[in-house]
Amino acid sequence: MELKLNLSSSPHIRSKDKTSTIMRDVVIALTPATLFGIYIFGMNALMVVAVSIITAVLTEAGIQKLRNKKITITDWSAVVTGLLLAMNMPGGSPWWLAVIGAVFAIAIAKHAFGGLGHNFINPALAARAFIMSGWMGRMTGYTTPKIHEISQATPLNVIKGAFSLDTSALSQFKDVYDAALANVQSTASLGDMFFGNIGGVIGETSALLLILGGLYLLLRGVISYRIPTFYIGTVAILSFFLYGFNLELVAYLLLGGGLMLGAFFMATDYSSSPINPKGQIIFAIGCGILTVVIRRFGGYPEGVSYSILLMNVAAPLIEKYSSPKVFGGGK
Repeated sequence: MELKLNLSSSPHIRSKDKTSTIMRDVVIALTPATLFGIYIFGMNALMVVAVSIITAVLTEAGIQKLRNKKITITDWSAVVTGLLLAMNMPGGSPWWLAVIGAVFAIAIAKHAFGGLGHNFINPALAARAFIMSGWMGRMTGYTTPKIHEISQATPLNVIKGAFSLDTSALSQFKDVYDAALANVQSTASLGDMFFGNIGGVIGETSALLLILGGLYLLLRGVISYRIPTFYIGTVAILSFFLYGFNLELVAYLLLGGGLMLGAFFMATDYSSSPINPKGQIIFAIGCGILTVVIRRFGGYPEGVSYSILLMNVAAPLIEKYSSPKVFGGGK
């Protein structure tokens, strides 16, 4: 009897999960929040989502065709990039802005560095930062949900506005914290923010649906609990100390902006975040610190996107110094 031995390099423990399976799970997890965003922002939001996804897929196919590479649009990675980009755009964005962002995400942030698995930053966030720098007015022109009757500033803008007051005297700090809480309460209740009755970008509305989507990814084993838990936890702890020890104000800061979207869906990107557990914790804590610092002391009310991008750049260094030592190796 002939004995056949199959010799191969590591890894020897293999998973049945494929890229397409993982990416489809991400799309499934984002679907409820996406549909809700379309519901409250209207048909223009649907157009932004559709144009962003279609452009991302076509750009991926075109670049792979030009490079004589196998066309892999069936792995759903371009769909996820286009969807995440759309979720980071206001519902009233023009269609051409979604086209520019999607082309940049796929052509520059992804394929310029080698394609799937080789990009060192999250393509959707890189595209958001790019179009934010060029068309800030368009990217901060948040439309009001149709379930509102009047237009109001986003909760994070209201909080940021309160802290822009002069606080040179120590006695003024309490007044600023109280004013920030009163102002944001007049804009939206915590219930509005949790369920999604607020303005903002398409994917920053319903914290509930984003959390449910994140839990789905956790149950499916697509992401680990470490990055979302330590990211959100760091933001909560630092916000408690930097925003007057007010738990209600901290709740607004956790539910507002892109924290839930970033923590569950973008900071957990395989290619641009550390692989080992210790590195993931360091990465998440870094994201949380930068988010709070930008929100509290920066000139921009939101810091999730830039904090994740900055930590993406630091991820290889974190990976290098947090990876476990190889057993049996000499000095």
